[in-house]
Amino acid sequence: MSWYPSALPDQTGRRYLVTGANAGLGFFTSARLVGAGAQIVMTGRSPERLQAAADVINARVAEGVTAGEVAGSAATLVFDQASLASVAAGAQRATELAGGAPFDGIVMNAGMVHTPGRRQTSVDGNELVLATNVLGHFALLARLLARVAPGGRIVSLGSLSTQLSTFRVDDLQLERGYDLWRAYAQSKIATQSLGFELDRRLRAAGSSVLSVVAHPGYSISGRTPFVPGVNEPSRGGRFADQLQGLWAQGKHRGAEPVLHALTASGVEGGQFWGPRFRTKGTPALATATRVTRDPQIASHVWAFAERATGVPFDVAAVAPR
Repeated sequence: MSWYPSALPDQTGRRYLVTGANAGLGFFTSARLVGAGAQIVMTGRSPERLQAAADVINARVAEGVTAGEVAGSAATLVFDQASLASVAAGAQRATELAGGAPFDGIVMNAGMVHTPGRRQTSVDGNELVLATNVLGHFALLARLLARVAPGGRIVSLGSLSTQLSTFRVDDLQLERGYDLWRAYAQSKIATQSLGFELDRRLRAAGSSVLSVVAHPGYSISGRTPFVPGVNEPSRGGRFADQLQGLWAQGKHRGAEPVLHALTASGVEGGQFWGPRFRTKGTPALATATRVTRDPQIASHVWAFAERATGVPFDVAAVAPR
């Protein structure tokens, strides 16, 4: 597809689930996978925005298909990442949409970037940013890991913010003090920690499934292609974002490390991928912060996630070999 500089490996016949796919990184990740021939389940909370995004992707792919070619396609799945009941229903529906066939990969992209100024809680009583960015994905994957094909990949979305904040491992719900930056950064530290811990548990279980973490660098809307109904920054916002061109890139470029982690040959479990020049550039191996690599901290976060969601996640019992 013309938004990207180079083609992905052929994805014909492969199936992926991408959370938070109605805009931003999730949209461009889905668009490129479908353009390479994959069948995608796109998730989101808004039926209208999600369908608009899928319609754009399917229309662009259809325009480029010639006779005899097999086109990729995007299906939609609506659920609320912050609601554990909604996530459970979404996991069941995802299996149905895949027709019982396994997923070749899951991209855990959904999340709150513009966090609330004061502490809020989800319908289940968990701090809202944590519930959306971390706990929803944990509960979703606990139900879907058994539906991943052998050799499939789980990609978690990390962030440069993990390098700019301490981690209150004893206050993951931010009950002792909340600010919007810490809420986001802590959620991304927890996300990376769980992504690396998942790969350790997969390896211990003898599974061929890989868990990889990727971050998009500094990716902003104003340097992203205009897509009606999906990415429509104001003229002023686009001008301001263009001034950051030396260190910023569009979200279509920010999706490239994610896609590399998901589809490229030679990728190994437990790796951390990001832009070559840290905030922008082609995909390259990156160095994750020490706290996100600490197995003891990760074990604590995993146990906390099981308690907070009420969902036991025994990787050894459900992981495909």
